[in-house]
Amino acid sequence: MSGTILITGCNRGIGLEMARQFAADGWKVIATCRNPSAAWELSELAESHENLQVHGLDVTDYQQLEELAHSLEELPLDVLVSNAGYYGPKGVTFGSVDVEEWRKVLEVNTIAPYKLVEAFAPHLAAGKRKVFGVLSSKVGSIDDNGSGGGYLYRSSKTAVNQVVKSLSIDLAEQGIRALAFHPGWVQTEMGGPNALISTQQSVQGLKHLLLNATPEDSGCFFNYDGSEIPW
Repeated sequence: MSGTILITGCNRGIGLEMARQFAADGWKVIATCRNPSAAWELSELAESHENLQVHGLDVTDYQQLEELAHSLEELPLDVLVSNAGYYGPKGVTFGSVDVEEWRKVLEVNTIAPYKLVEAFAPHLAAGKRKVFGVLSSKVGSIDDNGSGGGYLYRSSKTAVNQVVKSLSIDLAEQGIRALAFHPGWVQTEMGGPNALISTQQSVQGLKHLLLNATPEDSGCFFNYDGSEIPW
C-alpha cells in the first residue's frame, strides 16, 4: 500500500536513494534539500516521476521549515524521515575540539530533527501510518563506544536518540510512532568507498522498518537489518 512520505536531505546518498525507492513504489514523495538547483540527480529523478516533488529546505532555517509545513498543511503524511545530517570535521581528538563546529553539528543532527517533527506533527497525525524516522548512528550508542573520540558527531546522535524517546512518549496519544535508525556503514560521501553496504541495501532495510513499525517499536533504536541497538 502506497502513501505520502517527506524526506529531508535528498540531494545525495541515503536520502536520494530513499526518494528513488519510494517513488518507484508509487508513493507520493516530498523530497527536500538545501539547494535544489544544484541537486541534478534529484532533479532528474523528479523529471522521471510525477509523484515526486522537490522543495528547497535548510533544516536549520526554522522559518523556512514552518513555511513549508504551512504550504503543505492540507497534505497528510504517512511517513516523515529526518535524514539530513552533518558530520563536522573528521579526526577530532581530545584537546582539538572546535566548539563552534560542535554547535553546528548539534544544530543539524539534534535540534533540527525535533523542529521537523514539531512542524509536521499535524500532518503525521492526519496520515494513516503516522511514522517518524530519524537517521541516527550506532556511534551514538553509549554502550557501543569502545574507542572514544568523535565528540561532535557521537554526542549529537546520542542526543537525538533521547529526542526520539521523548517524542515516542509525547506523541503516543496521537498515534505517532518515533524511531531511531542506524543505516549501517554505507557507501556514501560520509561513509566513504570502503563502507560495507550500498545505499540500495541500507534503504531497503530502512524502508522495511518504516513500513512495518508497530507501537511497540516506537522509542527504539534499530539497525537497518532490524536488530535493536543498545542505548
